[in-house]
This record gives sequence, structure tokens and C-alpha cells, in this order.
Amino acid sequence: MFVTIVMTLGLVVVSVIVHYEILRATSNSMPGMIVLPRYRLLVVIAAAFVAHIIEICLFALAYAAMQFWWGLGGIVGPLEGNWVDFFYFSAASYTTLGMGELLPTGEMRLVAAVESLAGLVLIGWSASFTYLSMVKFWDLHETRK
Repeated sequence: MFVTIVMTLGLVVVSVIVHYEILRATSNSMPGMIVLPRYRLLVVIAAAFVAHIIEICLFALAYAAMQFWWGLGGIVGPLEGNWVDFFYFSAASYTTLGMGELLPTGEMRLVAAVESLAGLVLIGWSASFTYLSMVKFWDLHETRK
């Protein structure tokens, strides 16, 4: 269980760092963009999506390692037997969509529970960042008289 706890904390820390760095890089690039404000907002949304996909992939890799290499649990249910199983399960956990037909077993249950909490926080962070970016861009729109 100690290995699972350390790995879970590590995944959360790495996810936060990835999220921070992508949002920081996006924020730093915004003032230099010579595009309409609405397109800047699309860049913000795309950056948030990239961050979330990377974080989901990190957890999916951890699930695969737990199941195949370390024997710390697994995913049961109607599996296809490939990478998509772990990615789908991770995305369902991260977005707090919840456990559907795929369920974690063993110590993997702890990782799935923490991933849901981390995903909730990081999605909220993306929403706040998008809102703050939109507020900055709002005054850049030309108003019609």
C-alpha cells in the first residue's frame, strides 16, 4: 500500500506541475498574439484540453503499470485488451463521470478515487483560468455604435 500512496501523490504532483506549466505558457503567450480575442480564447481552451489529456494519460500509464508490472490491482469489466481500456477508465475517473462498466480492483481503487479529486480540482482551475482570460479579452472586442 505504501508504493500505491507514494505513486498516487506523485501523480497528483506531476499533474499539478503539468497543468501549471501549460496554463502559464498559455498566459505568457496571450499578449503577443495578433489575432481576434475570440481566437485567443480558443487557444486557452485548446491548452486546457491538452493539459487534461496529458494528465489523463499519466494516470492511464500508472493503471497499466499497476496491473501488468506491479500486480497492485486491475480493471475489470468488458475490456478490449488495449491502451484504450486504461485511457477510458482514467478519463471516466478524472472527469468524475464515475465508474461505469469498468471497475478498479485492489489498490488501484485508491488511485482512481484520488484521480477523481485531482481531476475535479484541475478542471475547476481550467474553468477559472478560462474565465480570467475571457475577462482580459472582453475589452479587446470592438463595440459597434
